[in-house]
Amino acid sequence: MTVIDLGQVYQGPYATLLMAKAGANVIKVEPLAGEPVRQRVAVSRGAAVPFAMLNANKRDITLNLKSPRGQDVLKKLAAQADVLLENYAPGVMDKLGVGWSVLSKINPRLIYASGSGYGITGPDRDNLAMDVTVQAASGMMSVTGFPDGPPVKCGPAVVDFLSGIHLYGGIMTALYERTFTNKGRLVEVAMQETVYPTLASNLAFVYDKGIAPPRTGNRHGGLAAAPYNVYATSDGFIAIIGINESHWSNLLKAIERPDLIGDPRYLSKELRVRHIEEVDGLISEWTRRHSKAEAGKIFTTYKVPAAPVRDLIEVTNDTHMHERGMLEWIDHPQFGRIVVPNSPLRLHGVDKVPSQPSPRLGQHNHEILSSMLNLTPEEIGSLEADGVIGIAEPAPM
Repeated sequence: MTVIDLGQVYQGPYATLLMAKAGANVIKVEPLAGEPVRQRVAVSRGAAVPFAMLNANKRDITLNLKSPRGQDVLKKLAAQADVLLENYAPGVMDKLGVGWSVLSKINPRLIYASGSGYGITGPDRDNLAMDVTVQAASGMMSVTGFPDGPPVKCGPAVVDFLSGIHLYGGIMTALYERTFTNKGRLVEVAMQETVYPTLASNLAFVYDKGIAPPRTGNRHGGLAAAPYNVYATSDGFIAIIGINESHWSNLLKAIERPDLIGDPRYLSKELRVRHIEEVDGLISEWTRRHSKAEAGKIFTTYKVPAAPVRDLIEVTNDTHMHERGMLEWIDHPQFGRIVVPNSPLRLHGVDKVPSQPSPRLGQHNHEILSSMLNLTPEEIGSLEADGVIGIAEPAPM
C-alpha cells in the first residue's frame, strides 16, 4: 500500500504510523517549514520527540500546496496512491484544489481519509478544534476532576489518539470494501464523535436522575462500583477496583479483614456503593501501611484488580513492554537515545517491521519525485528554486 500522509500533530500521524508499522509505504508530505510538532524543537528537544515517535518508518517530502505546481505534484502522487490522509480544517484541501472531489476523479480507487474536530458537515464544522477544546466540547472535561474542583482535562492527548485510531479503522474498512468494489471512498472521523462512547459510565446520571453527571475524582464515573478508587500508600498510590463478589472477598483477605466477609453492610455491589466512604476507609487504612510495590504484589497474589500508579520514568523503562517489543530504545540521529513505540496491533505469524527513525524534513524529496514521478534532477532543482519543495534538512553532524 502507498499512503500519502498529510497528517499533522497526533491524530493523522498516529493513523499512518499504524499503517507504516504494518509495512505500508508511507510518504509524509510536510509544509516547507515542517509540521507543528517538528517545529517544537525550537522550544526543547524533548518537546519534539513525539514527532520521532509518530513518524517512524515513513519517508518525507516537502511541498508548498499553495503553489499550483505543488498542487500538481500532489495530484500526481495521489494518482499512484492507495490512501491519502489529511487532518486539516474542513474545506482547506478543497480550497487548494486537492480535495476529495478532485482527487477521486484522478484516482477512482483512492481512499481519501479526513480527520477533523467536528466533522466536514454540520453547524459546528468550522469551529477550531484541538485536543483540549474537544475535551471541553464533548463533555469529557465536565466529568474529569474532583467534585469540589473545576473541570480538568485528561493528562494525555486522549482525543487526538482516539480519533487517530478510528481514522485508521475507517481506512482499513474502506480498503477492505475496495477489494470487492474496486472503488475508493471518502472516510471521515470527527474527534468529538469518538468521545461520546467513552462516557458510557457517566451517562447513568442522565438516564437515572436526569441530571448532568458530577465529577467523581478517581471513583467510578457512574458511582456504580465500590471499591473503585486510587488509594494512598506509604510511598505513592495504587488503583483498585472490585466489580464482583470474588474480587470483594479476595480483597478482604488481602487487607487482612476476612472477618468482614458476609458483613451485611457489604453483601452486594449496591450496598458497597451505599457505604462507599466506609469501603474506601477500610482499604486506605491498610494501603497506607504498605508501599505501592508491596500492595501491588499482595493484590496480585489474591487476584484483586489493582495496579500501582507509575510515573513515566517507570513506564518508559517497563520491562514487560520492552520484552514484548511494544517499546524500543533507538539511537535517533536528531534526538539521541529515545524510546519509541511499535504498533499495539499484533498480527501473529508475521515478521515485525524493523523500526526506522523518523525522517528529516524533505529527506526523500529527490528519491520520491524521481522514482514515482520520473522527474529529472534538473526538474527537481527547478521545484526547489521556485519554492515548490524545500531543500532537504541536512543530516546532524
